[in-house]
Amino acid sequence: MLNLRYFATWVAFAIGFSSLALGNDGLQFSVQLPSTLTDSQLNGRLLLMLSTDASAEPRFQIGDGVDTQQIFGIDIEDYEPGQAASFDTSAFGYPKKNLVDVPAGKYWVQVLFHRYEFFQRSDGHTVKLPMDRGEGQHWNRAPGNLYSTPKQFEIDPSQNQIINLEMDQVIPPIEQPADTKYVKHIKLKSKLLSEFWGRDMYLGAHVLLPEGFDEHPDAQYPLVVNHGHFPHDFGGFRPEPPDPDLKPEFSSRFNLEGYNRIVQEQAHDFYKTWTGPNFPRVLLIKIQHANPYYDDSYAVNSENLGPYGDAITYELIPHIEKKFRGIGAGWARFLYGGSTGGWEALAAQVLYPDDYNGCYAACPDPIDFRAYTVVNIYDDKNAYYIEGQWGRIARPGKRNYLGHVSATLEGMNQLELVLGTKSRSGQQWDIWEAVYSPVGADGYPKRIWDKKTGEIDSTVAEHWRENYDLSHIMRRDWKTLGPKLQGKVHIYCGDMDNYYLNNAVYLTEDFLKQTSEPAYQGVVDYGDRAEHCWNGDHNQPNAISRLRYHRMFIPLIEKRILDSAPKGGDVTSWRY
Repeated sequence: MLNLRYFATWVAFAIGFSSLALGNDGLQFSVQLPSTLTDSQLNGRLLLMLSTDASAEPRFQIGDGVDTQQIFGIDIEDYEPGQAASFDTSAFGYPKKNLVDVPAGKYWVQVLFHRYEFFQRSDGHTVKLPMDRGEGQHWNRAPGNLYSTPKQFEIDPSQNQIINLEMDQVIPPIEQPADTKYVKHIKLKSKLLSEFWGRDMYLGAHVLLPEGFDEHPDAQYPLVVNHGHFPHDFGGFRPEPPDPDLKPEFSSRFNLEGYNRIVQEQAHDFYKTWTGPNFPRVLLIKIQHANPYYDDSYAVNSENLGPYGDAITYELIPHIEKKFRGIGAGWARFLYGGSTGGWEALAAQVLYPDDYNGCYAACPDPIDFRAYTVVNIYDDKNAYYIEGQWGRIARPGKRNYLGHVSATLEGMNQLELVLGTKSRSGQQWDIWEAVYSPVGADGYPKRIWDKKTGEIDSTVAEHWRENYDLSHIMRRDWKTLGPKLQGKVHIYCGDMDNYYLNNAVYLTEDFLKQTSEPAYQGVVDYGDRAEHCWNGDHNQPNAISRLRYHRMFIPLIEKRILDSAPKGGDVTSWRY
């Protein structure tokens, strides 16, 4: 880690610039790694960003849409502190793939060093990966990452030029949230994960206690897991009224002015509902399972990430139930979530059918890999293009409810390749690959497709099918799995999901509708023209319904308990 005692000795170094005769080398950016770092060797991803927009730092202006600014990336492998690294025409970039393609002009320039650590895993592989540091795997916000103050330069790739850059900033640690009357924070060392990764690894959770928890010491409670991306705290629960001085912010996603106030209003309204009369009294948890590849683990066992499914189900959840008086039985545990959380809810229910009594999966990540968004990984040869004899058409990656495309699969994946090689970008396509793929000879995930060309590896696809294609697993194992899932599977998706996730839901529904011995007796529902995160609410727009998961699903969970609890099961102590 950076020795902060010596940080002041180089924090004042300015970004420098020089124009030198370089033969035919053209434009280069030379980056000095701080000599005061205490690491004996430095490993990570060095990122160079160019921006024409002075409204924010370039590190916050990178995305896969047309409004992104430019970024390049190179690997830093076993560098020494003080050593220089260089960006030249060999560096891969996005959207422009090469420095020579950058138009001449004035740019705000910034560099960032995303730091990797060594992991000596129990499978015998030693890998270099970015450990999450409490930020949920965001390269531009990760504590300990070094970066430069943005400076403006005139550049011309047709000229021989060196731009010298020094990193003069470090991202500070993140303050952890404090316990309150209702919200408790749990951190548990996982024996299973620590053994796999070769170092201490932890799981966390934010636990929302029911109203009357202290006043009813003999009550035992059902457990509800709200799966989703990394939660810094228990969001969406606000005892305080909305801030009257809050400056309204416009949401481009929902085309709403003052959406930040709407979020606070809904969070406060949930607090009143949660603590008011007649709302079911349950333990509601959000899990922290960020790891070296992503902001969560997808809550399943994985060759590359380790046994997160077992660690969550058999270590973390029993620990929480013991500490907070959970009933501690599969019939009293439930799952819901949206997007990544929707996939996790269905996956945990399918792969641990006896340990949970129902899942409510909204807009789930692809649950049938015949529709891995818009790619059939079993039949298609190329992920990026639909190819014919005389031409090819780029596959879309993101759309709006009118079908207007804002990103392609190729662009989304090639941005990830800039952010990190070997599935280390911390982004969406790479985490699917890290979770679902077998381990390669180098210790990193085998690619489902070539990141530059899109050529699909059919052998990797077969591994995905047998282990993580949830629709295939249900079809394959329904004779034994069906009786354990009856009445437990509920899936919701907008028919204009931004990432085409409804395609996989259609295929899954086709199977579920024809199940017998037993029939699945669940729900599959679609929102008309609804985009990503639609969760079954036909009365509210996405902007509102996405903030109301708890109010929607917990009453359904209570009904499921009353309909399915075993003889002698506690259905009274928590219903006060």
